[in-house]
Amino acid sequence: MLAASCGGEKTPAAQGIEIGFFGALTGPQATFALSGKNGARLAVDQMNRAGGVLGKKLDLLVEDDHNEPSEAASAVSKLITRDHVVALIGENASSRSLAAAPIAQNYQVPMVSPSSTNVEVTKKGDYIFRVCFIDSYQGKALATFARQNLQAKTAALLVDAKSDYSVGLAEAFRRAFSALKGRIVEELKYAEGDSDFSAQLTVLRSSRPDAIFIPGYYTDAGLIARQARSLGIQAALLGADGWDSPKLAEIGGSAVEGAHFSNHYAVEDPSPSVQTFVADYRATYGEDPDSIAALSYDAARLIADAMRRAGSTESKRVRDALAATADFPGVTGKITMDADRNPVKPAVILKIEGGRYRYAATIPPYASCVKRKTQNVKRNQGRVSRLTLNV
Repeated sequence: MLAASCGGEKTPAAQGIEIGFFGALTGPQATFALSGKNGARLAVDQMNRAGGVLGKKLDLLVEDDHNEPSEAASAVSKLITRDHVVALIGENASSRSLAAAPIAQNYQVPMVSPSSTNVEVTKKGDYIFRVCFIDSYQGKALATFARQNLQAKTAALLVDAKSDYSVGLAEAFRRAFSALKGRIVEELKYAEGDSDFSAQLTVLRSSRPDAIFIPGYYTDAGLIARQARSLGIQAALLGADGWDSPKLAEIGGSAVEGAHFSNHYAVEDPSPSVQTFVADYRATYGEDPDSIAALSYDAARLIADAMRRAGSTESKRVRDALAATADFPGVTGKITMDADRNPVKPAVILKIEGGRYRYAATIPPYASCVKRKTQNVKRNQGRVSRLTLNV
């Protein structure tokens, strides 16, 4: 027992198929990795109760990268060389996935990121996958929502200059918003961990944008929202999936009421697969699953599905099966891998109301939207609105 507890955290199962999970279990964004670990463990436990994979139980080994890219690379090295995992789930943040991916690629161990949306992540090699949409699509979806639903003619960007995730999203939003005849009036920068945004927000107040896009994480977005409202800024606030944490409403309070952000699924989605997952997660952990939990759940199940289809845990065969994934029934949507190992799947837009994240709209994948420029994409309690998807 002592030997098993050294290093990574391990499920109490007989020797079986070992899968690694790594994330920032400590640090300012710990809620992401903690919920991701919970989602992956729920999937593993459910699959083990159903008989495991290829006649063996799954073991989940967990490493904390302490919110540091260098530690993410080290965590992956440990999981591969010390623990001999056959596949990896992680990281949530793009910056840390970009640091870890070359290690997984070098050892030819399949790595599936739950939520790293920066387009460069899967370009690190053919063993690198993700189950989330990419920033180029997420940015377009948000720009389209801002122009068509919010009727925003002008927008400002407040970007974490040191975050690959934030910079990539800002670029995608800027291009799409401009293509839709919107005008970017300001683009200002900050660094994760900043606490005083008054200088940037004073500039934005004088520009009077219709919308402010903050492609950062909930830790910063909540503070920015509070300071923006205290300065009298009434612009619509927009964010991306990095906002998805219960802590956002705690930090931002009433300042984030009415704001919108893109996400990978909605707890309110009435589909049976989503509601079953939500009920199981609530029963196990006593809270609603966020998108990172759902994506990590999908990542674990997708890896197991690839092993079944490959009939093996051998890295090359699992990699090939992952690449051939088509219409995998994830709780965050059907997953089909494209040639760059990115899934083609929809995004949802959530609105913050009463401290809760309410479903507002669904944006279908752009690969199909190009053929159907106008689609019904918002369905909420019988109400349907149309978005023109022509970016």
